[in-house]
Parts: sequence; C-alpha cells; structure tokens
Amino acid sequence: MTTARTLAPADREGTVAFGEFETWYRITGEPSPGVAPLVVLHGGPGCVHDYVLTIADLAQRTCHPVIHYDQLGNGRSTRLPDRGADFWTPELFLAELDSLLAGLGVLDGYHLLGQSWGGMLGAEHAVRRPAGLRSLTIADSPASMELWVAEANRLRALLPPEVRATLLAHESDGSYDHPEYQRAMEVFYDRHVCRVVPNPPEVAATFAAIEADPTVYLTMNGPTEFHVIGTLRDWTIIDRLDRMAVPTLVVSGAHDEATEACVRPFTERIPDVRQHVFPDSSHMPHVEERAAFMELLAGFLAEVEGR
Repeated sequence: MTTARTLAPADREGTVAFGEFETWYRITGEPSPGVAPLVVLHGGPGCVHDYVLTIADLAQRTCHPVIHYDQLGNGRSTRLPDRGADFWTPELFLAELDSLLAGLGVLDGYHLLGQSWGGMLGAEHAVRRPAGLRSLTIADSPASMELWVAEANRLRALLPPEVRATLLAHESDGSYDHPEYQRAMEVFYDRHVCRVVPNPPEVAATFAAIEADPTVYLTMNGPTEFHVIGTLRDWTIIDRLDRMAVPTLVVSGAHDEATEACVRPFTERIPDVRQHVFPDSSHMPHVEERAAFMELLAGFLAEVEGR
C-alpha cells in the first residue's frame, strides 16, 4: 500500500491510436486471467490524469490493474489547440474510450471510474450498455449541468461579499486572467474543489496543465468551475439513467461542488445503485480522504466480482 505522500508507479505506459491521433495511457498492476481492470476517466473536460493517480493504490490493495489515460487534447495525448467547439463533443470522447478499451484488449471485461466530467462521460458510456462493462463508479459528478450551475450559484452566494463582488466584476468584462479574479476563484476552490491546502503536487500539476493548454476546458466548460459558459452548459443524462444495467457506486464529498442536489438523479434513477458521502471531503475525496476512498472502492469491486 502506498503512503499518503507517494503515488504508485506505472508498470507500463504507451499510446493507442485513435484515428490519426494518439491516446496516452499508463497501467499500474499486472493483468491476471479473469480479473477486470479499472479504467479511470479524469475530469475537466480538459484536465489530465495526474490528480487521480492516487486511485492507482487500488492495484496494490486488490488484484485489479488500474488504467489511467489522458483524454484527447490533454497531457501526453495528441494536443489540438486549433480545433473549434464543433470538434470537442461528448461523442468524441466516447469514441476515444471505445478505441482505448479495444486497443488495450479489455473490451470483454472492465470496470469504469469517472471523476467529475469523467463520471459524466462514464454515465454516457454506461447507458449504451456495452457488453464488457462490469461496474461504474461516478465520483463527484452532476447528472446535469443545469443542476451544477444552480448549485454553483448557491455556493457562490455563501462566499464573503468582497469575494463575490470581485468575481462578478471580472466576469462582467471577461478579465478572467486578472490576479484579483484568480485569488477570488481560489477561495471557492479551497472550499469546494480540494480542501487539502496547499494542494498536493499531483493536483497542482493538473491545474498547471489546464493553465498551459486550456483549449478543451474553456471550450466545453468555461473559465472556472462555477462560471460555465461552454458547450456542455445544456448537457443532461437524467432522462436516460434508467438504461444503466451495471452496479453503480455514486460518491461525493460533504463539501463538494457536486452537491447532493447534483447527484440525486443518479441515486434515484439508476436501477442498481449505492451511495457514499465522504464527510471531510469536497470534490476530491480520492485525495482528501484517500485511505477511506480506496477501502470503499475495493469493497465495491469485490462485491461486484462476487456476484
């Protein structure tokens, strides 16, 4: 078991062709006959895999290999900063996921864990009822962007008055890069995104990667977690959740920007679902309550595999 200050190293890294592009991946743990790997879908859209690397702990707790990858446009996968909004769609990332699963030879059996946007993507994958999917973990994800924005506005209203005024002033003129706006943004992030301050290196590295190439994040989400003006602003999966046919675990933090209202449709409409809320976490319980998160995840996969 890794300690709270270390990350499990990769046993293998490589790329899988996705049309004319390349998807980078890393695998922790060794494949075993009959053992389905866990594939981790990072958030954003527009993040990189680094901040969810703690989930590689699972490979040392169980026999399940853990597969991380950088989604197209991010990190070590092909970067496409000149592509427009019509290119960056959920359908693109669903096709990339299918390509990765086929390229790694795991289409016949795999578990998915999606964090934030990754949980939205995982849900989109699961409602198609792919034959090899054995379970889905939705971590800190909204069931619709309408719910996400409504709850973000509610949480914003609880910020100190001077912070709210700064956010509004800079959003009105689009000066999102202004240091004052960045400092005000951090107040929200420290409360509702990652309560481990300063952020662990892998989380800081992810924020730095978004800053270095914000193409996907700005296009699909917007300038911040709580100012959503991108192409995903009307996304919802609520009316399709009853199509899911695999055991599903829904997790979030008590201080999460993905609030109880955001995740409630998952717990009410997915046929085979269980839920856990981490009391001392916000949006990253896999970082904020790392040991408890891994224990819960290992137990869930053992339950599913025991069926």
